[in-house]
Amino acid sequence: MNRPNMVSVGVIVWLSSELMFFAGLFAMYFTIRSVAPDLWQSGPAQLNVPFSTVNTIILVISSFWCQFGVFAAERFQPRRTGSLLQFSKWGMQEWFILTYAFGGIFVIGQVFEYAELAHKGLTIATNAYGSVFILATGFHGIHVFGGLIAFLMVIGRSFASKRFGHQEATSAIVVSYYWHFVDVVWIGLFTVIYVLK
Repeated sequence: MNRPNMVSVGVIVWLSSELMFFAGLFAMYFTIRSVAPDLWQSGPAQLNVPFSTVNTIILVISSFWCQFGVFAAERFQPRRTGSLLQFSKWGMQEWFILTYAFGGIFVIGQVFEYAELAHKGLTIATNAYGSVFILATGFHGIHVFGGLIAFLMVIGRSFASKRFGHQEATSAIVVSYYWHFVDVVWIGLFTVIYVLK
């Protein structure tokens, strides 16, 4: 009988606790919305939905790049075996660097959005809507930033290791669990905050 990988199990258990954390943020959002519905007349009108939609698409696409990197890691292929334009021969490093770039663009987009909202007068201190918006999206942004650090560590480890083996592949796989989780949480936040206004 094959024993499950304890690193994978540990990450899944940890992500379950993260799920509870985000469930609390969703509960906070809906609770404040139910007790102060008038704030939802003016607050969501200030959001730039087209910009946030593009930013969301960028994050979702990054999950695909991440998964291609995982497929390469499972083949124990840390780097490309062909030219830079032969995407089918890319290794984990190339796909994860692309994922990192898209994740970075998403974070920069979120910072830009906060700056625009602050210019319009919506900050964490403005009212309850500003508070729940910044807290929910901000904590998610912190998680994305954490994911970017994890990608740097996995990429660095793959460059440093003499032989790309099972441990290095496992690191790539568990980071992908985290990244996909962050992606799914953002889709939920985007739907609740930007679509169901």
